Amino acid sequence: MDFFSILSEDRIKKAYKDGEFDNLPGYGKPLPPDDLSSVPENLRMAYRIMKNAGFTDEENQIKKEMMTIEDLMKKCENQEEKKALQKKLNEKLLRYNSMMSKRRQNTNSSLFKNYEEKINNKLF
Repeated sequence: MDFFSILSEDRIKKAYKDGEFDNLPGYGKPLPPDDLSSVPENLRMAYRIMKNAGFTDEENQIKKEMMTIEDLMKKCENQEEKKALQKKLNEKLLRYNSMMSKRRQNTNSSLFKNYEEKINNKLF
């Protein structure tokens, strides 16, 4: 164990002895069921950290889909199919950037800005 682990363990033990945990909400009650029970135990902490930071499975899924579409576009030779894939990619990117803006994350995607401008031009 490193120094910080030992120090944190000692502080937790001291706080427990001093009764600092006695008035916490849910004290003495069973823990709520874990929604990550299907995730392997060695990955659960990472999933919890990501969940607490605001990352969602939907966000990761959209990123994977965008990467798959980009790979398909690179290998596609049919222009009509390529256009359809580009449209699909733009829709996914728009949805992803919308999710990021809800979390108040910067989305410096020029494609998103261009698409947004096109929509505004059609509306006004």
